[in-house]
Amino acid sequence: MKKTTNEKFQIVIEKNTFYFFNPKFEEQYEGYINSLKETLLNVKNRIETEGLRKEIFEELISEKENGLRALLALSGFSNEYLKRVTTIIRIVDYPELNKLVFKDKWYNEQNTQNIQEWSDKKIISLIKTNEYFKKGIVNLFFEGASTKFLADTIPLFELKKLSISKLKFEIPEMIDTLIRYKEKGSYSGKKKNNPEIVVEEILNNLNITFETGDLSELIDNAPDNKRTMDFIIPNKQNPKIIIESSFLATTSSGQGDKSKTELSIDVLIKQHYPNAIFIGFVDGIGWYVRKGDLKRMVSAYEDVFTFHKDELYRFENLLKKVFAK
Repeated sequence: MKKTTNEKFQIVIEKNTFYFFNPKFEEQYEGYINSLKETLLNVKNRIETEGLRKEIFEELISEKENGLRALLALSGFSNEYLKRVTTIIRIVDYPELNKLVFKDKWYNEQNTQNIQEWSDKKIISLIKTNEYFKKGIVNLFFEGASTKFLADTIPLFELKKLSISKLKFEIPEMIDTLIRYKEKGSYSGKKKNNPEIVVEEILNNLNITFETGDLSELIDNAPDNKRTMDFIIPNKQNPKIIIESSFLATTSSGQGDKSKTELSIDVLIKQHYPNAIFIGFVDGIGWYVRKGDLKRMVSAYEDVFTFHKDELYRFENLLKKVFAK
C-alpha cells in the first residue's frame, strides 16, 4: 500500500537513528587506531632511550605495516598532502631539494609533462624496496621546512607540520598538531585564503569595478546553461572581461565535466557578449597531473593565467590595456 507523504515523514522522524554506525566496523577501526597509538608510543620510548635519530623513523615507515600513517599522524601532515609533495618533487628540478630526497637514486623519468600522481600503494612499495626513497621521505620530515623551495611553495600552515620538534614528541608541538587538525577545515574555508582574493586586490588597486553572479543574457537565452561568473568586469550590463577561476590542489573525477562546462559557456559568451574577453585563472597541481582535462579546459578561454607572480603581472597589464581604451 502506498504511503502518504505524512506517513513517510513520520517514519524518518520516529525511526531516526541520529548517527548510524556499524559496530563491527567500529571495532575493527578502533583496532587500527590503537595500533597507530602503540606504534607511536614505541617510537617515543626509543627516542627517549636512544635520542632522536633518522634511523628510528626509517625503520618505522619501512618495517611497520602502518608506519607511514603513524608518522603522518605524529606530524599532522595528511596522506594526500604527502602525495602532492611527492608529485611536485618529481616535477621540479631544484638541486637542494633533489639532494635532500636523494631524487637521482629513485627517480629517472625523463618526461615530466605526462606525469601521473603515484598511488598510496606505489609510495609504500617504494619505501620498502628503495633505501634512498625511504631516507628521502624521512628527510622531508626532518629538514623539509628549511628547504627554500618547499618554504616558497608549501603554505606556512602545512610547512609548520614538517617540524623536527614534532618528531621529538615535544608537548607544545603535540598541541600544535591538535590545533592544526582541528582548524584545518576552517583554514581551508577562509575567504582570504582563496586565490581569487589576489585578483580582487589587483582590481581594487587599479580602481576597476567588478561584479559576480549570472549574466542576464545567459539567464534569458540559456537558462539551463547559465553559470555564475567569478568576475564580471566592470559590470554585468557592459562586461569587457569575464573571468572564471579554477585552482585545484587535488585531482577529481569532476575535472572532465568542469572542462566541458567551460567550453559550453565560451560558446554562449561569444554569442551573447561578443565584445567581452573570456579568460580563465587555471592553476594548481590538480590540473598539472590531468593534462587531458587541462587541454580541454584552457581551450575554452581567450587567454589563461595562473597565480604565479609573473602571470599576475601580465594580467595587470591586460587590465591596463583594456581599460586605457
